[in-house]
Amino acid sequence: MSNKHTELLDFDRQHIWHPYTSMSDPLPSYLVESAKGVEISLVSGESLIDGMSSWWSVLHGYNHPVLNQALIEQAQNFSHIMFGGLTHQPAVELGKKLINLTPEGLDKVFFSDSGSVAVEVAIKMALQFWQSKSETNKHRLMTVRNGYHGDTFAAMSVCDPITGMHQIFERVLMKSIFAPAPKIYINDEWKDDEMLALEALFKKHHHEVAAFIIEPIVQGTGGMRFYHPNYLKAVRQLCDKYQVLFIADEIATGLGRTGKLFACEWAEISPDIMCLGKTLTGGYLTLAATLCTNNIAKTISEGEASCFMHGPTYMANPLACAVANASIDLLIKQNWKEKVSILENQLNNELLPLDNFEKVKDTRVLGSIGVVETHEAVNVANIQKRFVELGVWIRPFGKLIYIMPPLVINPKQLSKLVNAIKTVLNEDNCFIKSY
Repeated sequence: MSNKHTELLDFDRQHIWHPYTSMSDPLPSYLVESAKGVEISLVSGESLIDGMSSWWSVLHGYNHPVLNQALIEQAQNFSHIMFGGLTHQPAVELGKKLINLTPEGLDKVFFSDSGSVAVEVAIKMALQFWQSKSETNKHRLMTVRNGYHGDTFAAMSVCDPITGMHQIFERVLMKSIFAPAPKIYINDEWKDDEMLALEALFKKHHHEVAAFIIEPIVQGTGGMRFYHPNYLKAVRQLCDKYQVLFIADEIATGLGRTGKLFACEWAEISPDIMCLGKTLTGGYLTLAATLCTNNIAKTISEGEASCFMHGPTYMANPLACAVANASIDLLIKQNWKEKVSILENQLNNELLPLDNFEKVKDTRVLGSIGVVETHEAVNVANIQKRFVELGVWIRPFGKLIYIMPPLVINPKQLSKLVNAIKTVLNEDNCFIKSY
């Protein structure tokens, strides 16, 4: 590694904050030189198979020629323009695509900067909807435990208050109502009594609840849990029965990851509001969208404020919209469903058997997502170092070692990811002993 690279890493360690990392004792960061396909090249010489899709966002691999060209062509026209009073073709085309692809009834689109902001927008939509109907008592949110919806303030208020990452802010967050997390896994036998506790909360609190928010089928950062589609169906029915808006947070699950284009399709339901983000641009630029029904948009627009009270500076950024259009076109044209099915079959064959390891509590697979849940928490610094030595990029947290690689990964590369996980499961220094 050159002196220049060493200086970059030294400055980074001393001055730049990374996600969920201490500045006094930061976790190591690895300096990236380039990335192409599913491989990340470090300046230190290692080439790593990416198992994380840069936190669920990279869909078609890095440095894709079609997505690169979409950026170049749009940049030659204009890279950004305010969305207040102006519009542009990439945004209009993307809006059409999202309305056509998402579940029926989601006919209005609001673009924003990131997934967390998309959740903020959804919550504001729900609150302003009831305000516009002069039902100001409906001002609270309901959700389930083990959920995760982002790091901004309203989003934090519906993340798990105990096992989540935001309990330090409890005193200043909105007080949401939390139901037990779904207990029945996706392939287990369904029992109707699963919904008794949730319905009791709806019955007790519906007069004050504006919206119920949940991650459809997959609870991500809250434990990588895959729950039963019937739970989602029942939630839709409860929201209808008790006049509560239903928000589906599809930021992590949208656009094919679970084996359905949107995870709501597992239950054949449509929410009142849907949040999209992460992989929307194929991992190129930050962009999110919040879709809602005509009824919500009309009610808000004809209410006291006569408009929806939100407007990010970089709303509907043309570069992001252009690459999102190209990414969605690639996904649809390249038979995404078959690609996800192939990945799922290989993960079933190679990752599920890791359940036999002493350190493993459970293994599970859904679509292109593979999860190994361990008995002991990982030592992030040590296990990250070992993964780099083994030629893969996997970023575990807590007791979860999970992968969701780009859809373009080949069988040999996927096997390398699974074999790396298998290797660290035999190494004690990659885990924190619990006594």
